Amino acid sequence: MRTKTLIASCIATLLTTASALAQAPAAPAGPQPFRVGTPLGSTNEAGQAMTMSSNVKVYGSFHFAESCTYDPTRNVIVAMNAGNAQTLAQNDGFASLINPDGSVHTSKWIGVTRDGLTLNHPLGSAIAGNTLYVADINTIRSFDLATGAPGRAVEIPGATILNGVAATADGTVYVSNTREPERIYKIAPNGTVSTFADGAPLALPNGVAIDPAGNVVVVNIGTKDVLTYSPAGQVVKTEQAAEAGNDGVVVLPDGTKYTSSVRFGSVSRIRPGQPAEVIATGIPSAASMCYDSKQNQLVIPLNPNNALAFIPLGRR
Repeated sequence: MRTKTLIASCIATLLTTASALAQAPAAPAGPQPFRVGTPLGSTNEAGQAMTMSSNVKVYGSFHFAESCTYDPTRNVIVAMNAGNAQTLAQNDGFASLINPDGSVHTSKWIGVTRDGLTLNHPLGSAIAGNTLYVADINTIRSFDLATGAPGRAVEIPGATILNGVAATADGTVYVSNTREPERIYKIAPNGTVSTFADGAPLALPNGVAIDPAGNVVVVNIGTKDVLTYSPAGQVVKTEQAAEAGNDGVVVLPDGTKYTSSVRFGSVSRIRPGQPAEVIATGIPSAASMCYDSKQNQLVIPLNPNNALAFIPLGRR
């Protein structure tokens, strides 16, 4: 009898242990390798991966899109999305790839997973060579443009909100700090950080671009000024946009400048030696735009509207 009782007790213990193991949460997986998202598609009934057919267009894939930059190699627009606010979810930023007609190429390219990725609240972005540079709060992050893999991250001491970004072919980066201290920082190719421009006439500086002569062009949110700095950091030209509140700036190869007003929703064109003219209006929260050189169009993220605006520039 005692033997049967002992056997029954052992069986009960084994069953209890098995039940507990079955209900216990799985051990967390170890760090996974970084990967990027793929173009839109699905798996069919036969288990085959199918790329979305060319007769289908999907639009969207934005979550507080702040800046964009054009990748001529793939003929896509890289749209930076801040994602959720830091108070809700840290490390939630991502990059979408958008076709020149506004349809989605890859919904989440950088940011499809968080494995090996830190991208908290990306704002400005720029492409130079095979590198994507992104302003992320107080850090400039770089990504391989071909693979999306994260590269070097340079934290800028004293920065409060890094915003507009421009980069040269040798990897020199210029980035605005919009809030105090109102400043343009310079990051050398070796990662050394210095102050390029500080204080007035900067007034809530935002968009930054490089002109054909290698000068640094900056627009202010606080004034209509479009400032051109020499590589030595001296103001060599001051022009005026049609309206203040400018967030984005692009400079074409012929020297024509375009600015986008995040406050007043207009786009100004400044041809060399001519006053500014308004070419588009009523664009809500017109943020840091980019120039699509193949289609000859401006592309403007609309911040909380979670959209991109497209402005064709006509024949060249």
